[in-house]
Amino acid sequence: MTTTMPAPAPVLVEPPRPRRRSVLDRERPGVRVAAWATIVVFGGFGLLPIYWMLVTSLTPNEKTFAYPPSLFPSSVTFEHFAAIAGNSQLFEYLVNSAVVSVATAVLSVVVSAYMAYSFSKFRYRGRRSLMYLVLSSQMFPQALLLVTLYALFDAYGLLNTYLALVLSFTTFTLPLCVWMLKGFFDTIPDSLIEAARIDGASQLRIIHAVVVPLSGPGLVAAGLFAFVRGWNDFIFALTLAGPDKQTLPPGLTNTYLGEAQTAWPELMAASLVVSLPVVIAFIALQRFLVGGITAGAVKG
Repeated sequence: MTTTMPAPAPVLVEPPRPRRRSVLDRERPGVRVAAWATIVVFGGFGLLPIYWMLVTSLTPNEKTFAYPPSLFPSSVTFEHFAAIAGNSQLFEYLVNSAVVSVATAVLSVVVSAYMAYSFSKFRYRGRRSLMYLVLSSQMFPQALLLVTLYALFDAYGLLNTYLALVLSFTTFTLPLCVWMLKGFFDTIPDSLIEAARIDGASQLRIIHAVVVPLSGPGLVAAGLFAFVRGWNDFIFALTLAGPDKQTLPPGLTNTYLGEAQTAWPELMAASLVVSLPVVIAFIALQRFLVGGITAGAVKG
């Protein structure tokens, strides 16, 4: 006697319902146009000064103050770039800026890394108060600190030296670098540090072998901030450094700005040239500014 299995009931598959277009979908073309228009407006606002610097540097002297000004020069000359190429004094200013900016970046990153690690991974009395004390130092006016630092460096014979500029620049870059790196260190799992401590690693080895490699983007960002701060400073470099130690901002001012006449085309050409190192640094290091801090550090 054979038994017949009942046939399975057919499965009814409901056809997918057409997705209703939201208000955002219906307005997406308009939103897209508005977004691009905003980007173009703000991008043009930011790039227009750079473009005007380029136009001025390529304009002959007799047409620099032509009225009305033209966005597109009728004649182009490269004599202003040739003039700054033959100015050996500008090369000395460039070397001074490079030395001071690199030293400021290195000192700021090294000191702020240890301070940020202490704030991030240690718990001790007064830690939070000390953190806010470091941050509150940014509220003091630069002119007030300049007077104090000038008297201090004068008492110790540090005026007109690289060390005076590096220490003064680090005074402003250190607080922000500390808070920036603390945010990066907070994202590092404590389990990695505990595992290294169980393996017998000392505190310095944990910082150098575990924390620093995982914080590459943060260290680069802090270093770039400190580098740009030292590269662009004007008032401290003008006051604390003598003629042989001045950096580019006061050097360009003293070279091209005078009481009777200002060489605007040469000044614009020199400003474009000296801004290239910062632009190149950002382009070369931009891959370190993106990406995860602990990407690939923890598996499973």
